[in-house]
Amino acid sequence: MSRHDFLVEIGTEELPPRALKDLAAAFAENVAKGLDEAHLRHGKRQRFASPRRLAVLIKGLWEQQPEQQFKRRGPPISAAFDAAGAPTRAALAFAESCGTNVSSLSRVSDAKGEALFYSARLPGALARDLLPGIVQAALDALPIPKRMRWGNGDAQFVRPVQWVLLLFGKDALDARIIDTQSGHVTFGHRFHAPKPLRIATPGAYVATLRERGYVLADFEERREKIRGGVVELAQSLGGAPVMSEDLLDEVTALVEWPVPLAGAFERRFLELPREVLIATLQEHQRYFPIADVNGRLLPAFIAVANLESRDPAQVRAGNERVVRPRLSDAAFFYETDRKQPLAQRRDELAKVTFQSRLGTLADKTRRIRTLASEIAAQLGADTAQADRAAELCKCDLLTAMVGEFPELQGTMGRYYAQHDGEPAAVAQAIGEQYLPRFAGDELPASPLGISLAIADKLDTITGIFAIDQKPTGTRDPFGVRRAALGVVRIIIEKRLELDLRALIRRAAELLAERTASAATPAPCRSRPASWSSIRSFRRPERRRSPCSSTGSGGRA
Repeated sequence: MSRHDFLVEIGTEELPPRALKDLAAAFAENVAKGLDEAHLRHGKRQRFASPRRLAVLIKGLWEQQPEQQFKRRGPPISAAFDAAGAPTRAALAFAESCGTNVSSLSRVSDAKGEALFYSARLPGALARDLLPGIVQAALDALPIPKRMRWGNGDAQFVRPVQWVLLLFGKDALDARIIDTQSGHVTFGHRFHAPKPLRIATPGAYVATLRERGYVLADFEERREKIRGGVVELAQSLGGAPVMSEDLLDEVTALVEWPVPLAGAFERRFLELPREVLIATLQEHQRYFPIADVNGRLLPAFIAVANLESRDPAQVRAGNERVVRPRLSDAAFFYETDRKQPLAQRRDELAKVTFQSRLGTLADKTRRIRTLASEIAAQLGADTAQADRAAELCKCDLLTAMVGEFPELQGTMGRYYAQHDGEPAAVAQAIGEQYLPRFAGDELPASPLGISLAIADKLDTITGIFAIDQKPTGTRDPFGVRRAALGVVRIIIEKRLELDLRALIRRAAELLAERTASAATPAPCRSRPASWSSIRSFRRPERRRSPCSSTGSGGRA
């Protein structure tokens, strides 16, 4: 039986960058699963993903299913024929369901007795007839929380579909996938190669897009090209990039033809905390900061453009023009926040709801103060300093900086506490209260930080369960699972002699007044107060460079 390579590509409007890698993996897995369930033998599979496409290449796909052996047991002989030997309605219905007549049926004897039996060898279905349905089923099963509709049709997908490429060997399959007619044609880079590109065979797909379409379709190849280009450019500037794997994945999902470009900002911005600079460059602009051999940030960054410009200096200037007001905003927030000590923000905590039935941030702070002091006493730490750290731990949520950069909660509290002249141990504990933030993250190092982190997490866990708002398979707005794992990690990895049951009971006692008054459970629609919904200012409009990796491109 002959074999051919099979290629499917779904061309869309720009896909969500943070979901692209998972969508590509799920699509390839679903297609392979569909082929296996259809008994279509095949070789290796390869997946491709870029901002405007999801594709799967299957090597050596058999053109037809194997021959099928069909066997079916029918009604007992006693029920299949009457006393005169004529077939009954049961026998006639069984034969009709098998597509034959009673005289063509055989008999089988087994432990159940003698019965009619049908056996046939059926030719396998052609792959070209099965593939459109397999592809559609694979797309329907993708993990897409919300699907879009577009145009006048009923088709739904994560983004509007613009074209579908279905190739089996040299032949384009005639099908409608997500209400889009399939064919030989794909499209390259939106600006460098806007005209349709005909793909002759599945094996020519990658080379055609690279050489004629200005698209690196392989996600991993594009990712490594970005990594190498950014590292090389940073080295030429006398440093190394500050590069997280998550940022690298996101930038890879934003560009099809990556071109790293260096930019610079004013040296005065280096007076900002390191975390603020990194958050501004990475989270807001998707740039790579640059650090020297000692880890100090340089007044430079690397952006990854999505095109080869005829005037790179203009693209560089555009990115610099975008990042400058961002850093100016951060500098303004930092200067403004430090004019008011953290301690003066305590009264404002009573105006911010932590959870509608668990009280305000002021209520949560009072509970944390008691629990953190008791944990600190068990660890042999200074209880007065533990109380002070807990008293101030949520105050930075009311600052402008955390309003703009919610991921810096705790971190900015540490900087502001240091600026206010608080003891070093208190400032450190405030900075460690949210650790660990994710799986594999560092743990709080100081006894005060450990006390505050455990107290904060146990208060949240106990309170959410007490009001019957425990997390579900898809919803955990207060990060209860993460908090529980964090408490367990801290106790185990720090080898702490703490009675976790007793601490949970104590947390429940401190919540008793609140949970007793919340006797009737109701759906929780409030969001955690530590999220970016807490703002004491109007969030400035974000500015993005039209030619940076954060946009879809611009004029060359």
